[in-house]
Amino acid sequence: QVRLVESGGGLVQAGASLRLSCRVTGRTFKNYAMGWFRQAPGKEREFVGAISASGFSTGYSDPVKGRFTITRDTDTKSVYLEMNKLRPDDTAVYYCAAGWGTARQDEYDYWGQGTQVTVSS
Repeated sequence: QVRLVESGGGLVQAGASLRLSCRVTGRTFKNYAMGWFRQAPGKEREFVGAISASGFSTGYSDPVKGRFTITRDTDTKSVYLEMNKLRPDDTAVYYCAAGWGTARQDEYDYWGQGTQVTVSS
């Protein structure tokens, strides 16, 4: 069984940085690409970015490209979302997911419970 637990969310001011973590339990972490998604109040959940199973390839949505970075650590079975130059419109619940590493939510098999990120202006 695979379980994902996010942490690191919080309240920050615009322009600040924040690092989210997602720890994966289970033996198959290295086989999965990992994705990050977010859901703002009143909006649908959207793709943020993803990292391949090998860690060599990443992709990001346009709103976060150049500001967010995804990395993964096989030893700790964790994936990280480094967020810089945060803006109020980054406010959302952030989810990590294990799957195929695409932008499609239905191509992810496992999801975390989410962590709240709030950016004040």
